[in-house]
Formats: sequence, structure tokens, C-alpha cells
Amino acid sequence: MNALPLAFSAPLALAALALLPALWLILRVTPPRPRRIDFPPLKIMADLVAKREMPAHTPWWLLALRMLVAALAILAVAGPVWNPTREAGPLQGPMLLLVDNGFGAAADWPERLLVAESRVAAAAREGRPVALVGLAEIPAEIALSEPRAALDRLRAFALQPHAPDRGAHLPRIETFLRTSPEAEVVWVADGLSVSDDGAFLARLRQEAGSGRLSIHAGPIDQLALTAPENLAGALAVKVLRPTASAAASGLVRALDLKGLPLGDAPFVFEGSALQTTARLTLPIEVRNAVSRLEIVGERSAGAVALLDDRSKRRRVGIVSGATTDTAQPLLSPTYYVSRALQPFAEIREPRPGSTDPVGELLAQNLSVLVLADIGALDPDTAGKINAFIQRGGVLLRFAGARLAAASDELTPVRLRRGGRTLGGGLSWETPRKLAAFTRESPFFGVPVNDDVRVSRQILAEPEADLSRKTWAALEDGTPVVTGERRGDGMIAMMHVTADTTWSNLPLSGLFVEMLRKIVGLAGTGPAEPQGEDARVETLSPTRVLDGTGSFRSPPATAQPVSRSFTGRATLAHPPGIYGPADGSLAVNTLNPTDTLRAIDLAALGVAVLPVDKPVALDIRPQLLVLALLLLVADTLATLWLGGRLNFARRARRAAPAAILLALALGGGTLLQDEAHAQAPAPDQRPPIPRELFAAGAVTRLAYVVTGDRTVDEMSKAGLAGLNLVLGARTALEPGEAVGVNVDRDELAFFPVLYWPIVSGRPIPSSETLRKLEAYMKGGGLVIFDTRDAMSARPGGGTTPEGDQLRRMLQTLDIPELEPLPRDHVLTKTFYILDGFVGRYDAGTTWVEILPPAGADGRRPARAGDNVSPIVITSNDLASAWAVNRRGEPMVPISGSDPRQREMALRAGVNLVMYALTGNYKADQVHVPALLERLGQ
Repeated sequence: MNALPLAFSAPLALAALALLPALWLILRVTPPRPRRIDFPPLKIMADLVAKREMPAHTPWWLLALRMLVAALAILAVAGPVWNPTREAGPLQGPMLLLVDNGFGAAADWPERLLVAESRVAAAAREGRPVALVGLAEIPAEIALSEPRAALDRLRAFALQPHAPDRGAHLPRIETFLRTSPEAEVVWVADGLSVSDDGAFLARLRQEAGSGRLSIHAGPIDQLALTAPENLAGALAVKVLRPTASAAASGLVRALDLKGLPLGDAPFVFEGSALQTTARLTLPIEVRNAVSRLEIVGERSAGAVALLDDRSKRRRVGIVSGATTDTAQPLLSPTYYVSRALQPFAEIREPRPGSTDPVGELLAQNLSVLVLADIGALDPDTAGKINAFIQRGGVLLRFAGARLAAASDELTPVRLRRGGRTLGGGLSWETPRKLAAFTRESPFFGVPVNDDVRVSRQILAEPEADLSRKTWAALEDGTPVVTGERRGDGMIAMMHVTADTTWSNLPLSGLFVEMLRKIVGLAGTGPAEPQGEDARVETLSPTRVLDGTGSFRSPPATAQPVSRSFTGRATLAHPPGIYGPADGSLAVNTLNPTDTLRAIDLAALGVAVLPVDKPVALDIRPQLLVLALLLLVADTLATLWLGGRLNFARRARRAAPAAILLALALGGGTLLQDEAHAQAPAPDQRPPIPRELFAAGAVTRLAYVVTGDRTVDEMSKAGLAGLNLVLGARTALEPGEAVGVNVDRDELAFFPVLYWPIVSGRPIPSSETLRKLEAYMKGGGLVIFDTRDAMSARPGGGTTPEGDQLRRMLQTLDIPELEPLPRDHVLTKTFYILDGFVGRYDAGTTWVEILPPAGADGRRPARAGDNVSPIVITSNDLASAWAVNRRGEPMVPISGSDPRQREMALRAGVNLVMYALTGNYKADQVHVPALLERLGQ
């Protein structure tokens, strides 16, 4: 039996097969029911012969059929398992199931779940408790549970977008194994190691030595991205692979915030190298618009690298007041500045001999303008610079002899003129060091280099808010760097020269970091000091990645990060975009210094089972169904042998009645045709039964019958669940939901029509679309649900369902649509909602666009006197509403919000109330204006 992929959980029950011969003998002597034949009585008496007759034996094929039914029942009782997971006998201890549910398992996550479920099912058949641990989850105490409960929890496991921290779970695993030394350890591994897993593997090696370790793993061929960098002329990203057997080449795609592709770049691993670089050569404006890099064909959060505001490469123009004879390397004021800015900015300098260098650079769409020792500015140039600052640009000025002798308004503070030295500079016999940066300074957090010395500077005039404008100072408090907000832009000033004449600051790494911070201020809006309340600036997540690399709403476990966060993603800080769009922070799955290492699973000393191996299957249900079908066949055969299935005789008896009925129906038809010979032919399309709309015209919701049985049943159950909520919470008592065929049924009876989009179905005819158009213009509301929020990926093109809907709406006269505004009347018709969710929460809800804001800045709450005739969503509303006959939810919710199903039901109530009440809630928005008019 070991050669067959079949095992039995109760093999002793197979002993009943030995009783089959005895059952054969018992069934063989049982005669069939006597067959009755009707003859005239005289014929019976005439042919009556006084002889003894014995009953016939049961036919052999009927005996074989009954024996087969008995054998199938015995096999089912024995608990047959097809393709058992283990050839050895069952263990007695509990099972500890460890599952790698990090980004490395994304490629074959469904197969891994099936393997894990098969192991839990095997433990259930053996009567063993199960402890389940997700290695990418928060470490918690490990507790045993019944296999059924463990299976439910396993099916609720989510693929996490970060690497599993196996070492964090090791202490609790050790505690569990000490209390349950006979436990079997099953590890469904992804084969990747990002952090140090040495202690974890050493502990598993001990379990392997005792024969209580099983490992399931797939191919270790994942690819990942890390360390995106906006270099001069190209956008570079590091591509990693764990082994040389992984893909040797591929394509990296750049996308913007809307998911639109901006460019592709190939990458190739040389030989057995595990690391390479992909470079996207794009214009700086396009590179600055890139927010996401991904490996084409890889569905994993590790194959995605996000870029934030820090990755934008600003265009910086540098103008020097130096003459040509001093504009040489190491002597030019621009030399150190350009070298310091080069790693993170695109440097632009005016043409030699230009008569308007500032105007020439400002025409090139600069983000930062650097003036190195520029003294007097003519009014035209000063006006151009001031307009540049007002639009959001940053002006950075360096001191020098020319600036010390000049005077203009383009400085953050008033400069002291004259003094003990030429140009108003102040010099000391002993150079001074820099003081630590205050919390209000943009440089806060940057360590101060003790080797930096300042020997000369331009002094600032004392004023009331000088301390607020001071970003860096000497030990005695004298300002060295000052800054001030002007309009949407900013002016910053270094009170030392851009070269080494007045200080050695340009020779230090601190100079590079200070320039990086200043350049990063371009376009970030006001940066007012926050005092003690701003000691730790935190950023909340706005969009995060799921395990497959798709954007989703932040889960409830996501926590804010500090502005200086540089770690890799965790469960508390999932990969994604944090903070506002104008000052975002990207948290990626991997750190720039991380590598992908393949775990040597063979070194653990156990055979590694593949995750694509067919899982164990309990075939008891199949055997019982087959036995039941054969039992039905046996019953039919017995009736046939007993003469109870003589259809010909029954047909002869019923023939006279059938003839009379046909004549009656035919005569009635002829009379009716004669009476209505001149009337038009009636519509032969089967109408919706009129009894559904009799006695009070009950309000009913409707759904479109798509022909897909699963989808149609879910739509019906969804509207049934919504009806229960409407009846319990509102004054509406809706009737049973109705499935309609849009080609032949009348739609005017229904205020709301739910239409789930199924790809591959024929597009409705032009006549049907015109009828649908008339329904919407007549006040009906159609909810198109593509149900593809989880399969849609930014930049991945249109989903099949989305393409189906787009082709269907091409010829429909529908209004212009927009994403559901937060102040739309739909969000307040019954419940006050922030958005519309269903089974999924990542999709966008589209409605008729609202008019633009008026002169008072207010936007109307509705587009007109009627409701929006169309609502488009991809969040699968019906699945979130669906309940079974006991009123229990039928489908799990994919989001992390525990109230998501409740919010989906509230969204459904709002949709129905919106369709029925129309202007009611919209008018409430204008109550203040109405009352004001009445007062006049």
C-alpha cells in the first residue's frame, strides 16, 4: 500500500471487506419482487397448470452493484486520504506549524496555504492539536488549538509586505518546545534570509536530529529592489537575487503617483553575480515624477522600490560674482558648492559672457538659485529673483566682500555695514567652532563636525526675531546661517564665503549635508518652528504596499514614523508613503545595505518537500456520493425488475386524457385567435411576474443576471443582506430582491440596479444599452461593480472587468465622472461616511462630477435636481453585504478595519436612500442660506 498515494486514518475498518462474500450469499437468495401480468380470468383458468414454481435468483449484475455500494461505504468509513503528506505512521504529539508569510512567499502564496492546510487537515485526522505561528506577524505566546480553529486562522493569514523576523519568534518557540517536547515542527519556508537567522536555524537543526522536523519550500528565485537613487542623468536602483539560478535578466519599470508608466530599463546579472544595477535614463522632470520602481512580472513587495520627496533631483543654478581670472578650480567660489550639490542635484551655470546670467538660469525652471558673493543687484534682476521666490523657489546666498559692501532686500536678516574690517566682516585671532543645531533649525539632527572653524563672517543686525531666523550659530551665538520664508519660497544665507577664504566649512562633510537640507526645502511650504511640541516630527502612512506590491489603505496596525526614519519595513511600519505629498517619506521593504541570501535548507538534515506537491485529499465525501448514486441506481433497477417502471403501459392509460386536454386547449386557442384577429401580436418576451408588484407596489432592489452562477448567487445574497439592514434601520421595508435580464425585462420598477461586471460576457446590444440609458435618465441608479480592486495594480493596465465595463459604456450617454468627493451628498444621505468600501477597501468610487466651486468657494452638494444616474466601484459591494439563511456573512473581508463590513452596509444604505430621496439631504446643506433669505 505504500507504493500507492493512498492512506487510511482508520485502517481497521477495512476488515469489514472480509464480510462481502457473506453479503453476496445473503443477497443472492433474495428473489426479486414477482412480476404482475394482467390476463382475462378465463384465460388463467384454462391455462392453469398445477405445478410448483420456485422464485428466480437476483441477477448477477444487481448483486455486483450492491456489493460495490457496500465496499464503497466500508472504504469511506476507513477514512481514505489520497496523496498523504507523510508515509510514516502518525505522530502522537502536537504540531507546531511555522509559516513564512513575508514578501518572499508572494510568488506562490496560494500553493503555500494549500500545503499548510493539508498539514492541519492531517493533524485533524490524527486527533492532534495544532499551534500556528506566522513568522512575519508580531511575536506572541504560542498556544495549542483545535485543528478546525487553526485552519480558520490559517485561512485568515495575510501575506505581509516585509521580511519575516524569525529571530524575534525564537524565544516563544523555545518555550513551546520545552512544554511540548513531542511536538512535530512543520516549516513552510520561503528560503530567504534578510536578517540574522542563525539561532533560529540552529534550533530547527536540533528538531531535525530528533526526526520531528518537516520543511516545505519552493524555488528560491525571488528578485528584489533596493537603494533607489536619483543620480546625475539617470535613476539607478539596485536589483538583488538570492541565487545564481534565479532570473539572469529582467526589466525595471518606473511609474508616477497615478500608476502611469514613465520608462523601462533592462538589467542583467553577470555570471553568478547576485547584485546588479538598473539605470533609467530620463529627463530630470520625468525622474522627479517617479514615485515607484518595480520589476516587471514580479508580484512582491520586495520587487518594489518607492521614492519620496527626498529622491527628487532639484535643478540648482549657481551664479558667482568672481571675475574670470579667479574662476579657476580651487579658487572659484562655485567649485566647492557644485561638488557638494552634485550627488543630489542637477547643476546649471550660465554661459560664459552672459549679460543676464540670473535671468538665463531662471528661465530653465530652477528649484534653487545660489548666489555666491553677488553684491549689488539691478532692479530688473532683483525683481526676477523676488518673483522666483514668491513662486516657491529657494534663494541661497553666500557672503563675501561684494555682499558685505552692498545692500538689498534679498537677505533673510539685515546685515551690519562697516565695522572693524573691510566690508563689515568680523575677524578673530582664534577661529570659532559651530554650536549644536537647535530643534527649530532645518539642520537639527545633523551632527556638528568639531573640526569646522570660522575665521570671518558677515554679522547680522540685532532684531527681535533674529533667533527665529537663525539656523546655525557659533559657540558665542553669532549667526552663521539664517533663513526666512518669503511667499511660497525661502531665502537662506551662509554668512561665510562659498570657498575656504573665511572658513574650512566647504571642506567638510557637514557642508554637503547642510546644502542637502537647504535644497530639500524647495517646494515644501512653510516650515515654521514648532517649539517643544516638534521634538519628534512624525508622519502617518497615507498609502502602503500589500504583500504582492499593490497599494492599499494603511491597516489598523500601521503606526507613524519619525521624519528621520531609515529602517526597513516592519508590521508596525509597512512599506509605503508616509506624510503629505509635498513632504513625503518612503519606507521600503529593504534597506539600501540589505542583500538577499538563500537559506541552505539542505544543511538542516531533512528532505525539503516542494510547495507545489499535490496536497492530501480526504476522499470520503467522494466515496459517499458515489455510493449514494449507485444506491439510487439499485433502487431504479429493483423497480424495473418488479414491473413498476412500465412506461409504455402508463402512457397507454393516459392517452385518452391527454387527447381530451389537447382538444380543449386547441379549441380555446382557435376561439381566442378568432376574437383577436385584428389585434397586434402580443410581446412574447417573458415578463417579470406581475404578482411581485401587486398590492402596494413594494419597493424592490434588483441585480443583473450575468449568467455566471457564482456571481449571480452572490448578488442575490448581497441584496438580501442589504434588505435586512434597510428593514431594521430605516423606514423602508423592501421586498425580495429580483434578478433581471436587461435584454427582456422592464427596469422601471426598480430604483436601484446592481450590475456586477463579468469579463468575457457578450456586450449588451444597442437596443439594450438604449433601454439602460433611458432607465438612468428616468431616475434610476445603476451601480456597476467590477469587483477587481485587489487585482488592479498601478501601471498594470486595465483589468479584464474594467475593459469589459469600458467597452460597454463607450456608447452610453453618461455624464462626466469623478472620484467620490468627501462632501458629496452620497456621503451623508443616511450615515456620515468618509468613503465607500465593500469586500475590498482599495478601490475608487466614481459618481457624476459636481459643478466647480462658486464665488464663495463652496462646491454644490449635488450636480442637479436628480441623483447621479451611475455609480462605478471596484470594491465588490455584494460580497460584503451577502449573508446566508442564518444571517451570517458569507465572504470574509480583505481589509484590516474590523468595522469594514459595517461600513460597507452603511454605504449600501446611503446608496438606496440616495436613489429614493434624491434632493433631500442636498437641500439640508443649503439650510443656512435658506434661513438667511427668509430672515431678509
